[in-house]
Amino acid sequence: MIDSALTIFRIAIRNLLQNRRRSLLLGAAIALVTGVLVLLTSISNGMQINMLEVGTTLASGHVNVAGFFKLTSGDQSPLVTEYPKLLELVRKEVKGVDSIAVRGRGFGKMISETASQMGVMVGIDISKEPRFHKAIQVLSGDLAGLARPDGVMLFAKQATRLEVKVGDRLSLSAPTARGARNTIDVQVVAIARDMGMMSSFSFFVSHSVLTRVYQLRSDTTGAIHIFLDDVERTDEVADHLRKVIEAAGYRVMDPTGMPFYQKFSSVAREDWTGQKIDVTTWNDELAFMRYTLQTFSVLTAIFIVVLLVMVGLGVMNTMWMAIRERTSEIGTLRAIGMKRRWVLGMFVCETFVLSLAATVVGCTVAWIAVIGLDAAQIGVTEGFEMFLMANTLKLVMDVKTAALSIVVIASATTMVSLFPSWKAARRPPITAIQHVQ
Repeated sequence: MIDSALTIFRIAIRNLLQNRRRSLLLGAAIALVTGVLVLLTSISNGMQINMLEVGTTLASGHVNVAGFFKLTSGDQSPLVTEYPKLLELVRKEVKGVDSIAVRGRGFGKMISETASQMGVMVGIDISKEPRFHKAIQVLSGDLAGLARPDGVMLFAKQATRLEVKVGDRLSLSAPTARGARNTIDVQVVAIARDMGMMSSFSFFVSHSVLTRVYQLRSDTTGAIHIFLDDVERTDEVADHLRKVIEAAGYRVMDPTGMPFYQKFSSVAREDWTGQKIDVTTWNDELAFMRYTLQTFSVLTAIFIVVLLVMVGLGVMNTMWMAIRERTSEIGTLRAIGMKRRWVLGMFVCETFVLSLAATVVGCTVAWIAVIGLDAAQIGVTEGFEMFLMANTLKLVMDVKTAALSIVVIASATTMVSLFPSWKAARRPPITAIQHVQ
């Protein structure tokens, strides 16, 4: 059995070498599909990593303890009152915490002498934000300036739009929880590199700026962001926190899978006053980014299926041509005693060896391309920032995905060859020997 299998393998290799041109053309097509699949999945992986990095830097923790406070039933202020008690409860109940950040939330308008811009206002304590220091790339100024009571950090495009630089003063205007509009002066202390779509509408201020503009108490904030050692535990931790927070006497909102800014209208319609705590995950807060990633994945899958169908048709057509050219050879082999299953195995083995070699080559070339393109830090247009979650092209190749690509494509192309190989094996030896091309 082993000797027969080795013989079949040697015949398959010989036939591939004898028909180099046909083998190279078909192998190149299979390698191209493999390479495209690896490149697209690398872009998708880069998008997901960017989404997690950018999203958890600018807008969310892995798990968030936030909520709404209502003075009247028609209010909807995204505030957590007396947050130090909740912070102590979180530290006690959640294991495997990398870091915790307390941030204010709000919406405001930055006004310069020449322009204005609405945006999401985030109040931070920069001395307690190690992840923020690592993720933000400062172009001018110093993040330490956010410790000032009037400090604000803008991103590059925001600074360009407002026509300001480090040291310039701006007016910050925002509506208070009581319905009045408050305006204070702030100073640009840092300008950071853009981080994709989200950085176009988010700006950061010192926590005291947000407290002043909204006229809040010092023990009131917007959200407690929890960063975990293991991101896979996100849902488990969120479920646990809902239970322990409710057990501690707080009212807890039901999970909805939506970011906080989409809950304003529904909260305003609810007939209650006081505080309700809302526990969310980064998947909830970054839902719109997740949908973008899913859309890209679906389009990638459709594109790859189309390519596979085209290559599959090419494989089948090539097999029919090879069988037609070698009909006499098939008849001779059958006449000297080769069984039908070995004829079938010979053609299937040819396709498998060619497909496996081509997919490995395609994957290797794509891997080199991924390394080169990622190192080049290629800039993307503003329109592509929405899809790539960054202003440069980021590619991350996953070894498991690459191996799966090799297995799937090699298996698919081999399966396509089964029918023509089966038909070849069923030819009567006499008819095959007498066949004239």
